[in-house]
Amino acid sequence: MEDYNKIIESLGVKFIKARNIRILQPITIKNFYDVENTLLILFNGDVSIGDEKTKVEVGDMLFIPGGKHVTVTYGDPTNPKAVSNEEFMTHRESYWEGNHDPKLIGHLPNSFGYVSFEAKVFDSVNFFNSLDVPPFIIKREEHLANTIDQILAEEMTDLAGKGRIIKIKTEEIVIEVVRYILKNHLFVEQLVTNSTYFKDPRLIDIFAYIKENLGGDLSNKVLANVANVSEDYVGQYFKMLTGINPQDYIEYQRMEAAVGLLRTSKKSIRAIGAEVGYKDTAYFCRRFKMMFGIPAGKMRRRESLMNV
Repeated sequence: MEDYNKIIESLGVKFIKARNIRILQPITIKNFYDVENTLLILFNGDVSIGDEKTKVEVGDMLFIPGGKHVTVTYGDPTNPKAVSNEEFMTHRESYWEGNHDPKLIGHLPNSFGYVSFEAKVFDSVNFFNSLDVPPFIIKREEHLANTIDQILAEEMTDLAGKGRIIKIKTEEIVIEVVRYILKNHLFVEQLVTNSTYFKDPRLIDIFAYIKENLGGDLSNKVLANVANVSEDYVGQYFKMLTGINPQDYIEYQRMEAAVGLLRTSKKSIRAIGAEVGYKDTAYFCRRFKMMFGIPAGKMRRRESLMNV
C-alpha cells in the first residue's frame, strides 16, 4: 500500500470540465475516444458499455480512462442510432442537451453527469492509461457520487473560490477511483505489472524529457543519452517497462498536447502541428484523424461552438 501512497502523492490532477446531460435520442458511439479520463454517473434512463451493452444501473458510475477506445450506448439500448466518434463529436448537440441549472441535477429524465480530468504521474505519464486499466463500472459508492454532484453544482455557479473547490474535489474523485480499484481487487495483474516502472528513475527522466521537448528531436539516440543507456537498447528498455515502444508513446504525447492547444488557443493547425513536433502539416492532420477519429479542425470547431 505504501507504493500506491507514493504514486498518489506524485499525481498531478487537472480538472477539464463537468457537465449534466440530458439524452435527446438513443445512440451507440463506436470507438469513442478522448485523451482525458471521464467519470460518468447515471441519474435516470439508460447507459451501457461495450458491444454486449453492459448496463450501468441508476446511481452507479462508469469510468473511462483517457486513451482507451470504447463503445458506449446512451439511451434505450434496444434500437439506438449507430454513430462514429467523428459524427458524435461534430453534431453532439443533436444527441445531447446540457443542463445549466444546479437545482435540476439528478432530476431530469434520461440524464447523467460527468467529470473529465487529467491524472498524470510526475506531471508526465497518464496514470490510468499507463496501468492499462480498462473502462469499468463503479457500483454503490455514495461518497464518490456525492462528490461528482458537488463538482457539477460548483461548475454551474459563479461563486468565489469555485476553481479551488473543483480542483480539490477532482483530486478527491481520483483518489476514490484508485481506492475502489484496490478495495475490489480489480485489474490485479495490470497493476502489479505496470506500476513498477514508476519507480525507475531513468524512465522518469525519459518521461520528463519528452514532456519538455515535444517539438524537438526525440529520436531513440536522444532518449538513450537521457537515460544513459545504449541507443540499441533504449527501445527495448522502454517497451519492457511500459509495454509500448518509445516512438508510439511520443506520438500519443504529441497528439495529446495538440488537443490541448486546439481547445485552449487560437493558433493555426499548422502552428500547432509544428509546436508538437510535426513539420509536415498534412501528415500531422492524417495522424490526428487516425488517432481521434475526427479532423483537427472539426475538434476545434466543436470545442469553440459547444458547451455540452
